[in-house]
Amino acid sequence: MKEENKKVSKLFRKRWVVPSIYLLSAALILTGVLWFQSKTNDIVQPPVDETKPGTAVNEQQSVPVQQAVEQIAMPVLDPNAVEIAKPFYDFNASAEEQEAALVSYNDEYYPNKGVDIAMKNGESFDVTASLSGTVVKAEKDPLFGYVVHIQHDRGVVTVYQSLKDVQVKTGDTVKQGQVIAKAGTNEFNKEAGVHVHFEIRKDGQAVNPVAYFDQPLSALEAKEKQTEQQETNQNKTNEQESDPSSTVPDASIGMART
Repeated sequence: MKEENKKVSKLFRKRWVVPSIYLLSAALILTGVLWFQSKTNDIVQPPVDETKPGTAVNEQQSVPVQQAVEQIAMPVLDPNAVEIAKPFYDFNASAEEQEAALVSYNDEYYPNKGVDIAMKNGESFDVTASLSGTVVKAEKDPLFGYVVHIQHDRGVVTVYQSLKDVQVKTGDTVKQGQVIAKAGTNEFNKEAGVHVHFEIRKDGQAVNPVAYFDQPLSALEAKEKQTEQQETNQNKTNEQESDPSSTVPDASIGMART
């Protein structure tokens, strides 16, 4: 009897062992899954890159660099070492100033269309480009010596005459201050000796270089517009003075009505 009870007890125990093991295993597995999911949710996700392709975060937008505006310079390395040997002929200047700006050649007098620059000691010197531009002419002239013409913006051309040892040719691009030749002599103005004849032409019209040294090319356009306005006003004044009807009083003024 006791043996049967023992068998039953053992059997009873065996019936609960397996389910208990299954339940325990299931509980452990479920606990592990929940723990893993909680840890996975705690992982910090990398930030989503919302930057558009081809751009970078905190990248500064590029700003175009503005080029410095060149000022018209005297065509020499050291302006303090030279002087104006003969000035530009200004039709609005005094008679004395105009006489000083005349060039004598073959017993004839010609108005100086530029300025003649020479060293104070009479020696030769380096001639430089007054502005950056393109050489459109570089040749020897029987009257003016070696000449160089440089084309710039806004219809401006700078002219260099009475040169020697020219270092540029037609088509070359030159920078402001670049040495293009040395000062020499020419047949047209022998009295000036060693010098460079320098001109500034705006749309083919020679202007006084001294009036525009250390100024931008835009100053030439401003002066041109001012001159055109003055000429327009002068023409209107001349037309009014030449029109008889503008000076004859209106006959109806002072007449009594009938």
